[in-house]
Amino acid sequence: MLGKVGLLFLACCWGITSGEPRPAEKQSQQGTLDFGFVPAGVYETHAYYEPRAIGILFHMVHTFLYVVQPNPFPKDLVVKLAQQNLIALQTEYQKPENVVLTLQAIYYEIGFIVCASLGVLFVLLMPLVGLCFCLCRCCENCGGEMHQRQRKNADCRRGFFTTLLIASSVIISAGVLCAYAANQNLTNQIKDTRRLVNTNIRDLKAFANETPSQIDYLAAQYTTAKNKALSDLDNIGYLLGNKIHAQLGREVLPALDAALSMASAMRETKEALESVSAALDTLQDGTSKLQDNLSNVRSSLGNTLNDPACSNGAVSHTCNTIRGTLSQLGINANFATLPEVSQQLATVNALLKTDLSNIVQRGYSSFNDTPTMVEEQTKNVVAGVKSMLDGVSGNITAFTKMYPIQASLANFTVFLTEQQMKMEALYPQIDQMDFYRWIGCVVLCCMVVLILAFNFLGLLCGICGYDKHASPTTRGCLSNTGGILLMAGVGFSFIFSWVLMAVVTTTFVVGGNVEKLVCEPFESRQLFKILDTPYLVNPGVRNVLPNMLFQKPDLDLTLESMYINCKENRGLYAALKLENIFNVNIFMNNTVYTKDMSKLFDEVKVDFRGVVLLEPAGRENLMNFANSGVGEINYAAYLSEVNKGVTLVDLLSFANELEAQADQLPRGALENALKGHASSIRQIHSQQVVPMEQAMKYVRARSSLSQSVRVLQRSATDLPNKIAHVLSAIDAAEYLITQNASYVVKQETQKYMKNIVGYFRQYTDWVKNSLAMEVAPCKPISNILDSMEIVACSFIVDSLNTFWFGLGCCAIFLIPSIIFSVKLAKFYRRMDTEDVYDDSSVSGTWHFTL
Repeated sequence: MLGKVGLLFLACCWGITSGEPRPAEKQSQQGTLDFGFVPAGVYETHAYYEPRAIGILFHMVHTFLYVVQPNPFPKDLVVKLAQQNLIALQTEYQKPENVVLTLQAIYYEIGFIVCASLGVLFVLLMPLVGLCFCLCRCCENCGGEMHQRQRKNADCRRGFFTTLLIASSVIISAGVLCAYAANQNLTNQIKDTRRLVNTNIRDLKAFANETPSQIDYLAAQYTTAKNKALSDLDNIGYLLGNKIHAQLGREVLPALDAALSMASAMRETKEALESVSAALDTLQDGTSKLQDNLSNVRSSLGNTLNDPACSNGAVSHTCNTIRGTLSQLGINANFATLPEVSQQLATVNALLKTDLSNIVQRGYSSFNDTPTMVEEQTKNVVAGVKSMLDGVSGNITAFTKMYPIQASLANFTVFLTEQQMKMEALYPQIDQMDFYRWIGCVVLCCMVVLILAFNFLGLLCGICGYDKHASPTTRGCLSNTGGILLMAGVGFSFIFSWVLMAVVTTTFVVGGNVEKLVCEPFESRQLFKILDTPYLVNPGVRNVLPNMLFQKPDLDLTLESMYINCKENRGLYAALKLENIFNVNIFMNNTVYTKDMSKLFDEVKVDFRGVVLLEPAGRENLMNFANSGVGEINYAAYLSEVNKGVTLVDLLSFANELEAQADQLPRGALENALKGHASSIRQIHSQQVVPMEQAMKYVRARSSLSQSVRVLQRSATDLPNKIAHVLSAIDAAEYLITQNASYVVKQETQKYMKNIVGYFRQYTDWVKNSLAMEVAPCKPISNILDSMEIVACSFIVDSLNTFWFGLGCCAIFLIPSIIFSVKLAKFYRRMDTEDVYDDSSVSGTWHFTL
């Protein structure tokens, strides 16, 4: 029934699992889902037994059995015997192969056979020996003659026999204590057997009670994956639309950026033209006035130098020097010849009336509406996918309810309760049977104790009552009683020893073979390997376990693998390898991994025909800017004049030099006139030259004329080609989004769909892992096997083997006890005759005295 319940449970669980798990690298793209932990049951059984002090005796017995049977477990022999037809083996035992098997079995059992044979001989011979010994003593032989010969070493012999008898009695005492301890241990462990049975049944009930909730938890966690998928579907505009926008933006955004840069270049061109125009007006006006003033200063200075005072030989040289520099008083840069830029400025101002930046921004805005466009145009697809996910959820729920798991497990729990009640009803009978067993074992121990009592009392009385000065015929009553007790012990030894040996031989053969053929192979798992041998029982059945559970003998399922998995507390699904039975791919292909989802996402189409990157007005504006004439300005002429100085010479330096030369003249009108001219030159420099220089460098706190010219030159260089390239990029981007965007949409939609599907792959992988490790952990099954091994081997077999080991020790050492007791009784019993030495006898012979 347990197998059927497990099948139903696993059929339900495995229905919601997937095939191969996907690598974590692929799952990391959409994030890892947290499905929580499967509710786990707590199992009480601890299938472990530590024998404590009595374990030393168990170890001694195991060592003895290893000495008796050192051969390894005969796996091949057992398999061959199991595969042979027993009837044919009996009727055709003379066949060579059967003879070989028989010889192999005898070779393996040779130790047990020898020991059992010795035990049987002991059982058969001991009564005969006792009978012959009794008859022999009745005939006054075998120590039956009540006469003790006097010897000089009598005291040494008595001490020697006393020591050996005490030693053998101590060994027998240890043996009987060992047997009694084993007997009592077995009785004590019967109570632990009840505990193991009860905890195993409770674990099975917990297994049955927790399994439905675990199945429900697995099914319920589909909602986690579904909710994440629904969240992505609700944000399809952001998730899918942004991806499409980013892919298309690789070509669209650079084109728009280039157009926007042209709008900025247009404004910079206007500012530069304004700067050049203003500077040119200032410089042209200043150049005309400066030229007139310098001419006047030059004429006036020339008239001063024509003064008769300059003809004086002392000052003539200075005047001639000054006269030679008059030609330097003139202008250097002639801005009057530079072309005007007013026409180009007017053209650019007219172009700027059309806000190209705003037009480009509208292109940005139109393209940036891609996420909203995707969200609007995929509403039907999203609704279809949501409906499909709801259907999958319903299919999973319906599949989990397809089998009556709850009812089956409830019936299994009722079955366990009934079996527990039946077992509890058997406990009194078991206790009664164990009590009878315990009494029987105590009786056997009491037999040995009785013999020991006679031995020790005989020794005590003999030693205490012995008088070395008394003759054998005059020994005291206490000494005589000791000898009689020793002989009584001998008699009871003959009576009970064969009974003890019979019990020992029987239990030795049974318990020893069970230990070597069952317990040790179970611990080493050799027993599982035998049971898992292909075609062991039936030539048509390859594996026994799958044939029993599923009627599929060819499945690769073994008892050993199931036991190991259950020992590790894996799920029943992994332990029974049900992936070989349930074809979950069919279910999954009809549920989560269907072609319907791909078909739905194949319907995702995004129409970009409404996206306008650059309006016609913007195109016309750019083309007009290319034809604005900015590129036709003679920038070389401007730069040539700008790089010149305003005057031929620095007027301040000229004035300073003129003043220094005037200081060399004698004081008078000529000196004062030259200094006056120097002052006028300085005034011209400060009032006219300096403003012109400032106009060339900083006009209206904006850029210098040189920089403005260079900006214009840079902007105007190859301007038509630049604008043509911008318009070409805009055209290519518009063609992409209107004609070829479908490929990008399809590619990104596939990635988006894989992310959605990835959530369910995570779910199915988690379910599969949970089924293998957490759902219905089958530790109770391995605990049952381990508990059976503990009860059968550790409780019963080890105790049984220790019991016969102790009794066997007693039975064997009863033989030397008999010999030493007979020998020692002669020294304690009162004799009828004794040896007397006759002094008158020359020969010195001894005579018997009655």
